[in-house]
Amino acid sequence: MLAADSMASFVLIAAACQTVPVTTPPADRRLDLLSLATFVGLGLPDGMLGTAWPAMRESLHAPIGALGLVLLASTAGSVVITTFVGRVLRRTGVAALLVAGLSCAAVAAAGFALAPVFGVVLGVAVLFGMAAGALDGGLNTAIGLSGRNRLLNLLHGAYGVGTAFGPLVVTIAIVTGSWRPAYLVLLVVDLAMAVLWVLQRRSAQLRTPPAPAAPAPAKPAPGDTGTPARQSYRGAVIAGIAVFFVYTGLEVAAGQWETSFGRGHLHLSATEAGLATFGYWAALTVVRITFGLLRHPPHSQSIVRGGGLVALLATALIWWQPDTTATVLGFVVLGGALAGMFPALIALTPTRIGPERAQHVIAWQVGGAAAGGAGISALVGLLIGTSGLAVLGPALLVLALLLIGVELTLSRFAPARA
Repeated sequence: MLAADSMASFVLIAAACQTVPVTTPPADRRLDLLSLATFVGLGLPDGMLGTAWPAMRESLHAPIGALGLVLLASTAGSVVITTFVGRVLRRTGVAALLVAGLSCAAVAAAGFALAPVFGVVLGVAVLFGMAAGALDGGLNTAIGLSGRNRLLNLLHGAYGVGTAFGPLVVTIAIVTGSWRPAYLVLLVVDLAMAVLWVLQRRSAQLRTPPAPAAPAPAKPAPGDTGTPARQSYRGAVIAGIAVFFVYTGLEVAAGQWETSFGRGHLHLSATEAGLATFGYWAALTVVRITFGLLRHPPHSQSIVRGGGLVALLATALIWWQPDTTATVLGFVVLGGALAGMFPALIALTPTRIGPERAQHVIAWQVGGAAAGGAGISALVGLLIGTSGLAVLGPALLVLALLLIGVELTLSRFAPARA
């Protein structure tokens, strides 16, 4: 019932903020800056939850593995929204979609801050997921299809800024007495961003291109489901969603469970564990921003392959745990290795399957990413609940290996073209 009511509210908000559709990529720097600021706000709750969880679960009397349930509830909302992002973008415009998402995020933040019991947190987490699906799917689709790969990297760098500062916001709140004020700060940020997008609703130019920049693969005739081209396309779509599923599962599992791992297994203080998690998200942020600022960044395929190999080495170091400093450094290296992969994979999608089909597939990939971030983190939580925090290292290593494998499979179905 909560999910149904949330969906109805989301649609009503988007309709109320409907704009005249536009068909050109963004040219106004103010819109670029507003898009970047929106992704900072998107990253904040992702960086906050794992850091707040040890204190949150104590005050709400929840088991340590219940973090996975929160992530799964969030994913349910996100996956549903990303299924419709492509159509909503064409009907309402980007600004309306983002105002609706930010409004949902503000309600969710208020719910977290005021929740008297764990069930309330679990319920409003659906709204967080719906917000993430709208913001992530909408802006990734619009900017990814515009061909502005530097802005795409900066966009995800902005997300990293939010995830890096999220642990600091929570750590400051906990040191001063409670984790709850951190979510009141998030509430203010979400409301401010929603107001700014309302003011831009008539001038926003973020739109997917009206025609593909390159010819899309030929579409099969009605009823033709067995041609090699059709099978290759289906395989590329499924493998692409799987890559995003595993990638985001690795990124989120490392970020969400590092604080608990640091406090419960490495015996760090609350402040030390918060700073260690900040280091992970900060590395992810700095590398993404660097890629966005380079005039001639590496090819997206090189970023994906190189990042996967370095991530494998970093997770091996986390499993090995030669000492506390090296283990914390392993998380930092892991963050840097993963940094460029998500925007690079988005940028490669139109070259794999054609821009026309990518208008819908990118949003599906974002939905797969949301499902992986929650589902894999929840599975890791179950493993931690049954086997202890020491299982985090080998779990991350297995995920890194799986990521390399599914990416190679994707390249077999649909090689990236320049």
